[in-house]
Amino acid sequence: MKSCSDPSFYAMEDSQSVATLIGSTASKIQQLQKAFAELESQRALTLNLRWKELEEHFSGLEKSLKRRFHELEDQEKEFETKTRKAREMLQKREAAVVAKEQSSLVRLQEKRDAAVFSITNALEKHRKLSSGQPADNGDNGELSVEEKQPEDIKSSFENGNLEVKSYPQLVKLCEEMDSEGLQKFISDNRKNLAALKEEIPWALKAAASPARLVLESLEGFYPSEVDGKKDANLLGLRRTCIMLMECLSVLLSNLDMVSVLALISEDIKEQAKLIAEEWKPKLDALDMDASNGNSLEAHAFLQLIDTFGIASGFNEEELSRLIPMVSRRRQAADLCRSLGLSEKMPGVIEVLVKNGRQIDAVNLAFAFELTEQFSPVPLLKSYLKEARKASSPVKPGNASPTAQTEVSERELTALKAVIKCIEEHNLEEQYPVDPLQKRVLLLEKAKADKKRATEVAKPQPKRPRANGAGYGPRVTNVSADKTFYPRVTDRYMQYVYDRPYVYPGPADNHSHSLLASATYNFSPSHGNYFGNGYQYQTPYLH
Repeated sequence: MKSCSDPSFYAMEDSQSVATLIGSTASKIQQLQKAFAELESQRALTLNLRWKELEEHFSGLEKSLKRRFHELEDQEKEFETKTRKAREMLQKREAAVVAKEQSSLVRLQEKRDAAVFSITNALEKHRKLSSGQPADNGDNGELSVEEKQPEDIKSSFENGNLEVKSYPQLVKLCEEMDSEGLQKFISDNRKNLAALKEEIPWALKAAASPARLVLESLEGFYPSEVDGKKDANLLGLRRTCIMLMECLSVLLSNLDMVSVLALISEDIKEQAKLIAEEWKPKLDALDMDASNGNSLEAHAFLQLIDTFGIASGFNEEELSRLIPMVSRRRQAADLCRSLGLSEKMPGVIEVLVKNGRQIDAVNLAFAFELTEQFSPVPLLKSYLKEARKASSPVKPGNASPTAQTEVSERELTALKAVIKCIEEHNLEEQYPVDPLQKRVLLLEKAKADKKRATEVAKPQPKRPRANGAGYGPRVTNVSADKTFYPRVTDRYMQYVYDRPYVYPGPADNHSHSLLASATYNFSPSHGNYFGNGYQYQTPYLH
């Protein structure tokens, strides 16, 4: 039974009253008819009005009232239905908000507990190191230098289980603040970069000013004049500069705040800003398409800003526009988080997708947990579709052997890149690799057949007679034949299948930008990455 305080109770009562009044109209009309007849029988004068006219008038009023009443009833029912649905939706939303709040509180508590645990462990390690006690590594088995991955350097540094044993010269160079000698030593030992990268953070501690030593090593990153010989060494120098900045970051990450502020003083920051401001205009001349997501210049610029903590002096929109130029670099995801560009990643991924770099987009989507917004399997299928479309000659029958080889190479490269991406992100159930692997085998078999046919077609010089009595005529056009019949393997870069594409997953302590995702555009003079020869070649891995 409805309460008297319920508004719907009064609305229902009013409706019933109106319906009762409308129902009594007929009896009222009959009473009026009788009164009118009595009046007419006693009238002294002739009345102009006739009962028929009055009856029609009242009947019309009755019909009009009933129609309007029914319309109001229908509107009232519709309003009640909408009100009920709105209340139900509001209740559901309230329940969802409460559930999300509870879930967020649980996650926040977990992160808080993890942070407290990490701080407690760090303090305990610091106490043990200060008192001369050995720090507990928590693991009896150690990887060898060759087996350790670059990500293990920081953990090794934290646990204190490494010293500068293999290359004591590093300590001497750092003590002498010899940036040129440090560059040359790294270049001479570039075959052992994994071991070097583990020991450099320790060696930098021996420098009077590790930050100033790294800044001085950046001199020559943009030489005033570059000839052919110097250009061959410039890439190595730039990679070394990036590695030194990364090693300095490892050193800083394992120091307390007071020590970090002492090493990265305001004077050091000003010097780093001057270098960054000098490099910044040079980045405008870079071609995003030609960089293939592996630009050393853009990587060095971002690493400089991150290592020396000067990101606040640069616009986030401008920094995020550089991410597609380093999207294939192993450090890309960590750099984005450290620079506070995590909120910009949806815009970056959209740019990669629009410009035919779906594999980079998938890797970043996994790194930043954006796979619901950017579904990996459709992106990979789109990448293969574009590759096959770009690899299909207009007239297959008229295509030259060179063009056919290039077409096959592009499709083979795309297939291997997709297979590698599927395996690294465990997408086999969603996207089976068997059909792709069969296609790879088919293309590789056709490639090998063409290579054998080319080798057979080469003219062979005459061999000397078995008895050594004499020789055939000398062949003078061998070099010309070699030029005319180039080997396929010499003309086309081969795909290196062991390239790791996986970025580190998202960390709990990364920064968040308050700005919306930026929109970026690649140079309009460059088209699809397959059209201009874009291939996933193996970059320099440090």
